[in-house]
Amino acid sequence: MTQTTGADTPRSPFLAEVKDAVTPRATLLVTGVVILHLLFIASYVGALHDPRPKDVPFGVVAPRAAAQQSVTRLENLPGDPLDPRALPDERTAREQILNREIDGALLIDPTGTTDTLLVATGGGRVLATTLETLVTTLEKSEARTLRTLDAAPADPHDANGLTSFYVTVGWCVGGYLCASIMTISSGAGRPTPRRSVIRLIAMAVVALIGGLGGALIVGPILNALPGGIAALWGLGALIIFAVGAATLAFQTVFGMAGIGLVILIVVILGNPSAGGALPPPLLPPFWRDIGPALPPGAGTWATRSIAYFDGNDMTASLLVLSAWAAAGIVVTLLAASLRTAGRTAPRTP
Repeated sequence: MTQTTGADTPRSPFLAEVKDAVTPRATLLVTGVVILHLLFIASYVGALHDPRPKDVPFGVVAPRAAAQQSVTRLENLPGDPLDPRALPDERTAREQILNREIDGALLIDPTGTTDTLLVATGGGRVLATTLETLVTTLEKSEARTLRTLDAAPADPHDANGLTSFYVTVGWCVGGYLCASIMTISSGAGRPTPRRSVIRLIAMAVVALIGGLGGALIVGPILNALPGGIAALWGLGALIIFAVGAATLAFQTVFGMAGIGLVILIVVILGNPSAGGALPPPLLPPFWRDIGPALPPGAGTWATRSIAYFDGNDMTASLLVLSAWAAAGIVVTLLAASLRTAGRTAPRTP
C-alpha cells in the first residue's frame, strides 16, 4: 500500500472550483458592489424618508405694521420651516417667484378674512403642497381662510413636476454609460492622449444627439415639458458631456474603479439630492448642500428654470455643469499624457 505525503495530497475539487470561480479580483469587485448598494440605500432613504421644510424663501405682502408682525410670527415657527421677508405688493411677489428668489408668498387682505397664497408647482408640487398645508394651518388658528393661486404652474402632463428630474437623470445616465462603454470596449487601462481626444470628441457627438433626443421626447413627442427645444437641447448636451467627460477622467485616473466612483457621485449622491422627488428646501442639510454642486442637481434646477421660470436663475447651474465638463477634459488629457510619458521614459540600467 502506497502512502501519500502531505505535499502530495490532491486538492479538493470543490475548493479548486471555488478558487477558480471567485478570484481575488472578483472578490474585490463584489465587495465594492456591496458597499455601493448599501450606500445607495442609505443615501436615498436618508434624503427622502422624512421631508421637512427648512428655511423656505417666503414673501409676505401686507400693510407695513401687519407685514412685520406676520414676518415675525413666521420666523418664530417651530423648526424654522420658512425664511420670510416683507414685500411691497403682489406684483413684486410674483416677480420674485418667477425669478426663483422665493418659493411662495402670502398676500394678507387687511379688509377681509380671506388671504391668498402664491405657490409655484413648476418648482415642485410637493413643496407647493407643503406650503399650502402649513399656511392653511396658521390661517385656521386665526379664524381666517386661504385661497391658493399658482404663479408658475406645472404642465398638466408633468405629473408632480418630475419630468425635469427624469429627463436630467436620463441625460446623466447617457453620459456615464457611453463613456464607460467607450473605455471598456477598447481597454480602460491604456489611455493615450490621442485616444483620449478621440473619446472626448465622440462624447461631444453623443451629447449633441442625446440632448436633442431628450428635448424632443419631453417636448413635442410627449408634451410633458414646456420650454424651447433649442434651450433644452443645449442644456441636455451640456449635461451629457459634463458627466461623460467626468467619467472618462475618473477611468483614466482610477481604471475600472472609476466607474464605481462615478456611480457613487452621480447616482448615489447626485440623484436623491437633485431636488426631483423633493425640492431642495425639503431635503436634509447634507443633501441640500451637495445637490447644487452635482450634475443631477444643477441639471434639474436648470431644466425647471427653462420650462417654468422663463430661464431665470440658471447661471450658477450652468457654471457647475461647465466646471464638470472642463475638469473632465483637463484631467482626462493630463492623466493620459502623464501615463504615456511614464511608459515611454527611458529606464536607467
